[in-house]
Amino acid sequence: MSQTKYREYYERMAAENRQLFDDFLKANDLFRKDPEKNANDFHQIGQKVVDRIRDYDRRLCSAMGRGVFSTYSQKLSEKFWDLARQDFDQIDMVGVKVKLAK
Repeated sequence: MSQTKYREYYERMAAENRQLFDDFLKANDLFRKDPEKNANDFHQIGQKVVDRIRDYDRRLCSAMGRGVFSTYSQKLSEKFWDLARQDFDQIDMVGVKVKLAK
Protein backbone atom coordinates (compact mmCIF):
# COMPACT_ATOMS: atom_id res chain seq x y z
CA MET A 1 0.00 0.00 0.00
CA SER A 2 1.32 3.40 -0.95
CA GLN A 3 2.02 5.99 1.75
CA THR A 4 0.81 9.53 1.60
CA LYS A 5 3.26 12.08 0.30
CA TYR A 6 3.61 13.95 3.59
CA ARG A 7 4.50 10.68 5.37
CA GLU A 8 7.09 9.89 2.71
CA TYR A 9 8.67 13.33 3.16
CA TYR A 10 8.63 12.99 6.94
CA GLU A 11 10.23 9.54 6.87
CA ARG A 12 12.88 10.71 4.40
CA MET A 13 13.63 13.72 6.58
CA ALA A 14 13.87 11.55 9.70
CA ALA A 15 16.15 9.03 7.97
CA GLU A 16 18.48 11.70 6.57
CA ASN A 17 18.73 13.44 9.96
CA ARG A 18 18.62 10.41 12.27
CA GLN A 19 21.41 11.54 14.64
CA LEU A 20 20.00 15.05 15.04
CA PHE A 21 16.50 13.72 15.67
CA ASP A 22 17.76 11.12 18.16
CA ASP A 23 19.63 13.84 20.05
CA PHE A 24 16.52 16.00 20.11
CA LEU A 25 14.34 13.13 21.30
CA LYS A 26 16.61 12.78 24.35
CA ALA A 27 16.56 16.55 24.93
CA ASN A 28 12.76 16.58 24.48
CA ASP A 29 12.32 13.89 27.15
CA LEU A 30 14.67 15.62 29.58
CA PHE A 31 12.96 18.97 28.99
CA ARG A 32 9.56 17.46 29.74
CA LYS A 33 10.88 16.15 33.10
CA ASP A 34 12.74 19.29 34.19
CA PRO A 35 12.31 22.35 31.95
CA GLU A 36 14.51 24.69 33.98
CA LYS A 37 17.51 22.38 34.13
CA ASN A 38 17.40 21.12 30.53
CA ALA A 39 16.21 24.19 28.61
CA ASN A 40 19.55 25.17 27.07
CA ASP A 41 20.21 21.90 25.21
CA PHE A 42 16.55 21.59 24.30
CA HIS A 43 16.46 25.01 22.63
CA GLN A 44 19.82 24.66 20.88
CA ILE A 45 19.12 21.25 19.35
CA GLY A 46 15.45 22.06 18.93
CA GLN A 47 16.14 25.09 16.76
CA LYS A 48 18.12 22.92 14.33
CA VAL A 49 15.29 20.37 14.25
CA VAL A 50 12.61 23.02 13.70
CA ASP A 51 14.67 24.54 10.87
CA ARG A 52 15.02 21.10 9.27
CA ILE A 53 11.29 20.41 9.59
CA ARG A 54 10.44 23.80 8.07
CA ASP A 55 12.78 23.09 5.17
CA TYR A 56 11.07 19.80 4.37
CA ASP A 57 7.65 21.37 4.93
CA ARG A 58 8.52 23.99 2.30
CA ARG A 59 9.69 21.30 -0.10
CA LEU A 60 6.46 19.39 0.37
CA CYS A 61 4.12 22.34 -0.01
CA SER A 62 6.00 24.76 -2.28
CA ALA A 63 4.33 23.83 -5.55
CA MET A 64 0.86 23.76 -4.02
CA GLY A 65 1.02 27.04 -2.13
CA ARG A 66 -0.17 29.05 -5.08
CA GLY A 67 -3.58 29.18 -6.67
CA VAL A 68 -6.46 26.81 -6.07
CA PHE A 69 -4.42 24.38 -3.94
CA SER A 70 -3.43 26.85 -1.22
CA THR A 71 -6.00 25.50 1.27
CA TYR A 72 -4.91 21.95 0.54
CA SER A 73 -1.29 23.01 1.05
CA GLN A 74 -2.07 24.43 4.48
CA LYS A 75 -3.80 21.22 5.58
CA LEU A 76 -0.93 19.15 4.22
CA SER A 77 1.52 21.25 6.22
CA GLU A 78 -0.56 20.76 9.37
CA LYS A 79 -0.54 16.99 8.87
CA PHE A 80 3.24 17.07 8.35
CA TRP A 81 3.76 19.02 11.59
CA ASP A 82 1.36 16.70 13.43
CA LEU A 83 3.75 13.84 12.63
CA ALA A 84 6.57 15.85 14.20
CA ARG A 85 4.43 16.53 17.27
CA GLN A 86 3.78 12.80 17.65
CA ASP A 87 7.53 12.16 17.87
CA PHE A 88 8.44 15.31 19.83
CA ASP A 89 5.62 16.41 22.11
CA GLN A 90 7.49 19.51 23.29
CA ILE A 91 8.51 20.82 19.84
CA ASP A 92 6.15 23.78 20.06
CA MET A 93 8.14 25.00 23.07
CA VAL A 94 11.39 25.44 21.10
CA GLY A 95 12.46 29.06 21.43
CA VAL A 96 9.84 29.87 24.05
CA LYS A 97 11.28 31.36 27.23
CA VAL A 98 9.17 30.72 30.28
CA LYS A 99 9.76 32.33 33.65
CA LEU A 100 8.24 30.33 36.45
CA ALA A 101 6.80 32.20 39.39
CA LYS A 102 8.39 31.34 42.70
